[in-house]
Amino acid sequence: MQQSKAISKEIVPSGLPPGNYPVMEHFYTIQGEGMHTGKAAYFIRLAGCDVGCVWCDVKESWEADKHPIMSVDELVKSCKKHGASNVVITGGEPTMHPLADLTAALREHGMQVWLETSGAHPISGNFDWICLSPKKYKAPLPENLKLANELKVVIFHPSDFEWAEKYAQMVVSGTKLFLQPEYSRFNKIVPLMVDYIKSHPEWQFSLQMHKVINVP
Repeated sequence: MQQSKAISKEIVPSGLPPGNYPVMEHFYTIQGEGMHTGKAAYFIRLAGCDVGCVWCDVKESWEADKHPIMSVDELVKSCKKHGASNVVITGGEPTMHPLADLTAALREHGMQVWLETSGAHPISGNFDWICLSPKKYKAPLPENLKLANELKVVIFHPSDFEWAEKYAQMVVSGTKLFLQPEYSRFNKIVPLMVDYIKSHPEWQFSLQMHKVINVP
């Protein structure tokens, strides 16, 4: 197992008591994107986001105060109930919340913890894998790019290939590089992506497999 990355920095306060989080949804499923595609994982989707992608498919996660609050103990209990060995903390933008307590508890119970983030806020917590997906609407912090195990860039427009290369130059050597089509433009973008990856084989194709097999 890859050595985990423990990060502790000043972050955006959630306004909640320590160890409590606004949770839009949590469920056991198959990871559909990026490096860990096809693996069983428990998803914890934290509410609250200030990145605001126009093509976001979970816009209902943006407003934190519209979702129930769950404690670390409740979330860990749900993960254990399903026998999950991998847990994805996603959003929204999960790094708007202090994640150290949650990641520590999950890892204490033997689970690997993966983060999905835009990188727009400082990262706190202890992670086995960090997937950073930069967005044009709020740029990632340079220090977060150095923490990424995986760079996943969503391709919406042909100009996004050049934009992806910009960030590929900012991550550390060995970071996995993925390009992923924006789903609403799938038929137009995929042929361009196939040609691009064939001529730039350092990139891999990430498909939103969960949408194909119709799981959450």
